[in-house]
Formats: sequence, C-alpha cells, structure tokens
Amino acid sequence: MIRVAAVGDIHVGEEPDDALAEDFAGLGGCADVLLLAGDLTRCGTRAEAARLASILEATPVPVVAVLGNHDHHADRVDEVVDCLEAVGVTVLEGGTTVLEIDGTTLGVAGVKGFGGGFAGACASDFGEPEMKAFVRHTKDVAEHLRQGLESLDADRRIALLHYSPVAATLHGEPLEIFPFLGSYLLAEAIDAAGADLVLHGHAHRGSERGVTPGGVRVRNVARPLIGRSFQRFELDSALVS
Repeated sequence: MIRVAAVGDIHVGEEPDDALAEDFAGLGGCADVLLLAGDLTRCGTRAEAARLASILEATPVPVVAVLGNHDHHADRVDEVVDCLEAVGVTVLEGGTTVLEIDGTTLGVAGVKGFGGGFAGACASDFGEPEMKAFVRHTKDVAEHLRQGLESLDADRRIALLHYSPVAATLHGEPLEIFPFLGSYLLAEAIDAAGADLVLHGHAHRGSERGVTPGGVRVRNVARPLIGRSFQRFELDSALVS
C-alpha cells in the first residue's frame, strides 16, 4: 500500500504559515510521499519560494510538485524551481519520477496543464494567432503528459496537474470560467496512456471527485476546497480516499 498526501493551492506568501508547516512536518506517520498540485506561492517571487522551501525542507517524506499559474506570475519560474530543488523537491513539467516505497514503485508524471475547455464547449486552434497559440500550448502540454505516463515503468502511476482534465471537479465554479480552469485534452492524454489516479488543484470552489471518460479517478485537492493542509489517499488494489 502506498500512502499519498496531496494538496494544491497552498499560496505560500512571505509570512509564516505555521499550520501548514506543522502538518507537513508530521507527515512521516501517515504518508509516504507528498504531492503538490501547483499554486505553491502567491505570486511566484523568490521570497515566497524561499519561505515555502523552508517549510518543505522539514517535511520527512519525498516531495514532488508541479507549478501553477500563480507560480508563473512574477516571471521568475527558474528561481522558484531552484529554491525548491535546493531542499530536495522534485519539480515536474513534462517530466516523471519514480519512487520505491516498501517494495512497490510509484511513478508520477507531472505538468502544469492549461485551459481550453471541455467537449462541446472548448476552444480550437483556428483564427487569430493568439487563439492558436492558446490552444496549441494546451495540446503540447497534454502530449508531454501522455509521453510521460507512457514512459513510466512503475507499479502505480499518478498524473499530477494544476489544471483540471475534467469538468466534474469544477462544478461550483462559474461556468463562464471553465475554459480557464482546464482542458479535456489532458483527460485524453491520461486515458491514452493510463494512470491509477489524477490529482489537480486550481478550482477553489469546485468539487472533489471526478473521473475521465476512460474511467481514471480524478481528485481536486485545492486547499481552499478540501479545507485542510492535505488530502490522503491509499493506492493498493483499490483506491481509498
């Protein structure tokens, strides 16, 4: 059994977050790995990333993360990643990592994802260059996710995202902003390659549970939604949350 702690949208600022630090420091007794689903900082500054790194440095389990839109805002992504990697965090953007946990391997493929919408109400790469670029970026990200999942040689596989691959975990958000919260192309990539679980954030007022058209379970772990420092999952013959 692999015990996974996961959360997104922790939005760490420059001031202390004592509750988050305490809960992460106590993960050794209840989790084997911590997965962070983007929006790790408020605005993606080096100072915020340094504050987050100080929290994660004391976390007693491996940490794997993807970034979110907030982490890109200050255009200092390289500095954010450097701060996190300096304390041992694995940051994924189209890449993968495999962890060995009690004789079982867990593979994680991670991308930030992007928007575009869902079947029947989605953008297309037609018309203005700006619209083409928007949709093509999502296509590129989805392809990287598919390739990453397919490359994983592991007993269990998780897709770690910030944006949602399904509309179901967005219910509660205004319909008008669904195209900016995720894309069905991510779900197509997941179903093509296969996974045991998908984790994402971004939708603070969404819903916790969804499923891809191919039957892969999707969970929204945005901190404002779940109301705690992390959600815990167990991966075995069945998934228990």
